[in-house]
Amino acid sequence: MLRNKEFRWLLLTMSTISLLAIIVTAFISSGAMGITAVTSVLLIGCCLLFTRWRYREIEKLSGYLRQISSGNYSLDVRDNQEGELSILKNDIYKVTLMLSEQRLLLQEDKIKLTNAISDISHQLKTPLTSMTVMADLLSDPELNVEKRMEFTRKISLQLDRIGWLVSSLLKFSKIDAGTIQFKKDSIKVKRLVQKSMEPILIPMDIKEQRIQIEGEDATSFIGDYNWTTEAMINILKNCVEHTPAGGVITISFAENTLFTEIVITDNGKGIPKAEIPYIFKRFYKGTNANEDSIGIGLALAQSIITEQNGTIDVMSEVGKGTQFQIKFYKQVI
Repeated sequence: MLRNKEFRWLLLTMSTISLLAIIVTAFISSGAMGITAVTSVLLIGCCLLFTRWRYREIEKLSGYLRQISSGNYSLDVRDNQEGELSILKNDIYKVTLMLSEQRLLLQEDKIKLTNAISDISHQLKTPLTSMTVMADLLSDPELNVEKRMEFTRKISLQLDRIGWLVSSLLKFSKIDAGTIQFKKDSIKVKRLVQKSMEPILIPMDIKEQRIQIEGEDATSFIGDYNWTTEAMINILKNCVEHTPAGGVITISFAENTLFTEIVITDNGKGIPKAEIPYIFKRFYKGTNANEDSIGIGLALAQSIITEQNGTIDVMSEVGKGTQFQIKFYKQVI
């Protein structure tokens, strides 16, 4: 204890006061001096014992902190009694829990990062291998013009696929990192639908598919126009891909006091019931998916919608079609 400066000052102060009291009482009587001396010794002794106990408690807490800093988060130092030491113990316990939760989150982030890198590597491996093979074939000087043009076109398609994949993964990473600030504008659903349809009009025309739109012009919701368009395009692309030639895609929308709902329905192949829980999972490819499908469009759509206080549900029946129900709530749920 004597190594502590504040304790040495306390001991010196108590000793000085006691000595002065003994000297003063010596002028009164020897009995008073004796009582004062004994009382002073007892008080100083009690103070020393109490101070020693407090230092030991602080030393224990210091030991706890050293263990926590070394990664041992299993310590429980909670104390339900009154006093500053108990408050300090409870605060240390709260910090321990917080550090433990942060460590778990970091571990989860590491696992997600590892899985993402593994998925990206797997998705890039196939087109890169394909392009390498076709590049070797193109180097053959005796290759005829038709084959050369075919391989060039396939390489171009693979490059487009890689570009789309990288772009989508970049959007995912921004959403996951929370670096995207979604705007909160009033969006007219009819305008959103028309904008979302632009990239799919040519594929629909090729497959001679029809589209029906039903809804009031005034229907709107609060959200980010560009990002919601991105989500809608991915859902509509999925519908076009899984709807046969001559099929019909219906988009209906409505608004009530709780939410704005957009329903997209196709009469395509449908999704097997066992696969429905997984269709929004990244890189998931169902049994009816095209060979070129990466399995990322619906996952990206779901992330965008849920980040804007929305939900997306799917109902499907094999052979009859699929229905996506999107809801943007007016209040936080």
